[in-house]
Amino acid sequence: MSYEIQRIKDIKIKVENEVGPTFCLAKWHHVTMYLQSGETHSCYHPRPHKIPLHELENNPSALHNTNEKKQERKMMLEGKKPEGCVYCWNIEGMGPDYISDRHQRNASIFTEERYNQTAFGPWDQNINPEYLEINFGNECNFKCGYCHPKYSTRFYQEIKEHGPVTNVKNHRCDIDWMKLYQREEENPYVDAFWKWWPELRKTLNIMRITGGEPTMHRSTYQVLDEIDKDPMPWLELNINSNLGTKTALVEKMSKSVRKLVDENKVKSFKLFSSIDTWGPRAEYNRTGLDIELWEKNLHTYLTITNSPVTFMVTFNLFSVTSFKLLLEKLLEWRSMYDWYDDPVNPQHRIRFDTPYLREPLQYDMNLLPKGEFMPYMRDALEFMKANVDDTSGKKFSSIEYERFKRVVDYMAETTYDDAKLIEGRRDFYNWFNELDERRDTNMLDIFPELLNFYRLCQETNRTNPLP
Repeated sequence: MSYEIQRIKDIKIKVENEVGPTFCLAKWHHVTMYLQSGETHSCYHPRPHKIPLHELENNPSALHNTNEKKQERKMMLEGKKPEGCVYCWNIEGMGPDYISDRHQRNASIFTEERYNQTAFGPWDQNINPEYLEINFGNECNFKCGYCHPKYSTRFYQEIKEHGPVTNVKNHRCDIDWMKLYQREEENPYVDAFWKWWPELRKTLNIMRITGGEPTMHRSTYQVLDEIDKDPMPWLELNINSNLGTKTALVEKMSKSVRKLVDENKVKSFKLFSSIDTWGPRAEYNRTGLDIELWEKNLHTYLTITNSPVTFMVTFNLFSVTSFKLLLEKLLEWRSMYDWYDDPVNPQHRIRFDTPYLREPLQYDMNLLPKGEFMPYMRDALEFMKANVDDTSGKKFSSIEYERFKRVVDYMAETTYDDAKLIEGRRDFYNWFNELDERRDTNMLDIFPELLNFYRLCQETNRTNPLP
């Protein structure tokens, strides 16, 4: 058993024995803030919720410590399950040997000081987190269909031009209700952030800048400048990038973070980028992606820096039939860039995670008929299994295999009722027909193996039209 898996299991036992079966340190010590829309959550599985402006008046830390989040913390301390955390409850419900993201986060965040402060302190206390993910704006050159206009200016403009998708129940992308702050200097949430920053920076161990596309945001470079002037040598700094902007921007970012790392102004740097399959299939799934430019920018970053990259695989319906293509590319890149050789816990430079997508429903892998599509999943899993070697930087690790295995098992064991299948398949048919018309694409040209499924969804839409 690897060191990482053993630690996760040890912390799991400790937490369950001393606090309870639903405690998650992320609810206290992780925060993601979307300043352009004034929203927050403490993990990417629960939906973000609104930060009331009145809570910020005397407490800028309410960017994280909202009253709503405090109530969820209270539930966890009482052994109850907040509804928004259903992703982990689903994984854990499959059996005691399954490792959920909650278990992984408890282990990754755990220190005795944090644990005692949160598990045994007042449920309504204000906490300065150790992990911050921040979105300063929604400017982005992609319009991924499972994203949302509030996170992408290109998607926003498309909805503004064509209107919401009215013939689906899920992910209509109506923008009339949204209030987005387009200018950071006029955004009260940005003001609150900089008021909180002198205290916030003291506890941060990890800061992750996301978007939109951060290489297009002025605030990204402002943060880099602030750290250059006032170093945080304990900080792990991360940036999410779609790696789809001009290579000059990737070079600029890479050189800036290389300087911070080399001069010990941050502890380390990591780049995160999303990719869900490979080739034209990936370009269809993430509109705006040029796969050749993306790979060129990946090599640019890995050449200029000595830092790692993690691929965030949002495993969805379009990943099922061709995920093995991406796994093969991962081994190709690992053969080029290998890993950091730590005798206790060696780390790859090329990393990835495979959380499955639940929303919007029309992207959910569990809409696919099991008999026809589970063989693709098992084939990809077998490919991983045949290439697992915890002693080699050129292969997959045991924990990576286990993470993907839980996705495969979840798809195999999850059966939706008729109402949910009708809703999801009807939305699949209408959503992708609409997107193909708006974007001049053709889903079946890219995914011909989905023809029978498409026809099933077409018939579902005909016999069960949207009310």
